[in-house]
Amino acid sequence: MGKDSLYQKSDINRLGEFSKLSGEAFRAFVNFDHKALAEGKLSSKLKELIAVAVAHVTGCPYCIELHVNQVKKKETTKEEMAEAIMVATALKAGSALAHSVNALNAYDETGDDELYKASYFNRLKEFSSLHGEAFKSFVSFDLQAMKAGKLSVKEKDLIAIAIAHVTGCPYCIEDHVKRAKKAQVTKEEMAEAIMVATALKAGSAMAHGINALNAYDERI
Repeated sequence: MGKDSLYQKSDINRLGEFSKLSGEAFRAFVNFDHKALAEGKLSSKLKELIAVAVAHVTGCPYCIELHVNQVKKKETTKEEMAEAIMVATALKAGSALAHSVNALNAYDETGDDELYKASYFNRLKEFSSLHGEAFKSFVSFDLQAMKAGKLSVKEKDLIAIAIAHVTGCPYCIEDHVKRAKKAQVTKEEMAEAIMVATALKAGSAMAHGINALNAYDERI
């Protein structure tokens, strides 16, 4: 059965094949996924918003489709969803910019053996003179994405923490955890947001197993 399309909504139905191919691991993942997204210290609505945001960073179209459908069931507005996606966009871009301090260290041959220090983040402001207009534009976008709107600052900070764990940016984690504490986020709420991010990052790999099945069966 040849086809040129790599992603079709109907392909999600193949996911269940993993229950036979790797049953115990598949069932353990499904159990974890359900627990991570269940109502807890965070509402199931917020968890689904986090899931939608994370899915845009992992770039998994199956995950986007699934969690947008789920978040609509929670009576989430399109505006709320859009704000969550903008936070994800700012954090994904912010991760690239944050790592520029490592590029500055490497270019300047600082000789420091430590690749990550919280103090390195102070070098970020150097971009205001190195590439000022673009840097200022990003800062403006980041501020707009993170300010309270349909979603509160606290909700956006929780989304940001989740995204930072998906991008793997230690500077972003440090910064947004500090912001979240100021917004009265508890450690338990933070942990739940991280578990959603973990489930979605794993879920993206799992979902792309569909493509692997298609390729193995030579459907492409």
